[in-house]
Amino acid sequence: MSAAINPYAPPKAQVGDVTTAGSEAEAVRREHIKHETSIRSIGLLYYFSGGMFCIGSVVLLVASFNISLELPVAIVCSIYLVLGILVLFLARGIRDLRPWARKTSLVLSGIGLLGFPVGTLVNGYILYLLLSKQGKRIFEADYPDIVAATPDVKYRTSVVVWVAVAILILAVVAAIVMRVVKG
Repeated sequence: MSAAINPYAPPKAQVGDVTTAGSEAEAVRREHIKHETSIRSIGLLYYFSGGMFCIGSVVLLVASFNISLELPVAIVCSIYLVLGILVLFLARGIRDLRPWARKTSLVLSGIGLLGFPVGTLVNGYILYLLLSKQGKRIFEADYPDIVAATPDVKYRTSVVVWVAVAILILAVVAAIVMRVVKG
């Protein structure tokens, strides 16, 4: 008679080809995921500002035709449109963690420190994110390979943050609507 099989015994499996490269990449990614998410959110901020530049330039150009302003308005609109497109391009670079985008963002954030008080706070935080040890690591050449090797590592944003963002968006929309209704 063969050996009795215990149905309550833990399963037995062969473990082979366990590589430390995957676990090493996962450890690096888990260590930097919160910082990486914060840096990628800078890209969202740049998308928003680039879009506002583009929309503002088009609105200003249309308004200049309606009230027949002079030629300098068209030049200003063109400059805003070009700046908006460049900022959108920078946003894509930040979201893709490109080293050139980090350098460009450092320059823009340095200039943005002059926008006291809100610009100083926002751009100071951006500089902190990009100049910190983790920020430098995220923009190194091997980090995109680490991201590609660990697609299952995700950052979970808390409900409190989502509620705060929703309130902020509603406040901005309400301020715009009130301004349009008033005037």
